[in-house]
Amino acid sequence: MAPMRIQDVLGAMRARCSRRLFGAALLLALGSSHAETLVVGPKAPMLGLADALAAAHDGDTIAVLDGEYNGEVGVILQKKLTIRGIGKRPLLRAGGRIAEGKAILVVRNGDITIENIAFQGARAPDGNGAGIRFENGHLLVKNCAFEDNEIGLLTGNVAEAELDIVDSQFSEAPKVTGSLPHLLYAGRIARLSITGSRFHEGFEGHLIKSRARRSVIAYNFIADGPGGSASYEIDLPNGGLVQIIGNIIGKSENAQNRTLVAYGSEGRPWPESALYMSHNTLLSSGAIPARFLRVFDDKLPAAAPIVVINNVSAGIGLLSPFSSGVFEGNERTLGRWLRAPQMLDFALPNDSMLRHRAVDPTRVGGQDLSPKAEFKMPIGTRAITPPAAWSAGAFQ
Repeated sequence: MAPMRIQDVLGAMRARCSRRLFGAALLLALGSSHAETLVVGPKAPMLGLADALAAAHDGDTIAVLDGEYNGEVGVILQKKLTIRGIGKRPLLRAGGRIAEGKAILVVRNGDITIENIAFQGARAPDGNGAGIRFENGHLLVKNCAFEDNEIGLLTGNVAEAELDIVDSQFSEAPKVTGSLPHLLYAGRIARLSITGSRFHEGFEGHLIKSRARRSVIAYNFIADGPGGSASYEIDLPNGGLVQIIGNIIGKSENAQNRTLVAYGSEGRPWPESALYMSHNTLLSSGAIPARFLRVFDDKLPAAAPIVVINNVSAGIGLLSPFSSGVFEGNERTLGRWLRAPQMLDFALPNDSMLRHRAVDPTRVGGQDLSPKAEFKMPIGTRAITPPAAWSAGAFQ
């Protein structure tokens, strides 16, 4: 099929789209005098995703119209490319196909943005079928959804690669015993950043596993939920420089173990390793005590800084027994003493005696560990103004 550029399909789009959506697509097309926009649609005679990937040049945008796409898989070879869903989030369903035996989309090596796309049902012969397989370069994933994939998003182990995830959802790991389906698995890359995103309904594997040299996990909802049975909520097996700030992190009653956050569990740490964990709300369901944080000190570099401040642990369990480091301003409570947990509101009540007792998060361990935002249901963040007196937990 010949490449279909935006000029060829404006009439078809006008028939399919609302006036507002049509205008937005037209602005996409006219936004650059150099780059072009290729339009992909779910039905003939629109351009297919694989055709668009083959035809696109560096700097182009592929606009994916709303709808369901079965078996539309491909490899991104461009050095710079944006793939953006238009309108209601388009669904890429693997449908028994997989690119290179790896993923629905494989990102080879470039500066790539993928926005407003859903990935579902990836299966591969090695059991690691991913919605996206990111191998090298820089990848920004924004407002995307990953569900029922063997691994939601999987990276390679290239030391220069960088991955940013913003306002996205990872859920519904396939229930295959012994398969360890992680919702997100970052290998030994340079940097992982996750903000404003939601992780739930894991199975045996971890919700987030990161071997990155630097991991920033801030203002997310990382809670398995009643239907989940994940292992760790966050696993950082090789240490690294880690900031975990302003998240809601929850352990389900059916979890595979009782640790929420694990740091250094497999050894082979990065030479520079430090854990900074502040203003998180840590939840444990059920009657079996939880370990909200487990630091494997014996597998980390000597004197690796561990700074854990202003967290709220809600439920039966201990924050981090037997760990050394800076532990200040942390509070314990029960889930039912939060504002409205049944409505997914995990803030301390306004009249809670635990409020306004936190230590100054801007001056601990040589770091500014103060939250700049809060998670906003169902996905995203909202900025906050620093209060006169800080409170523990993810909400001020």
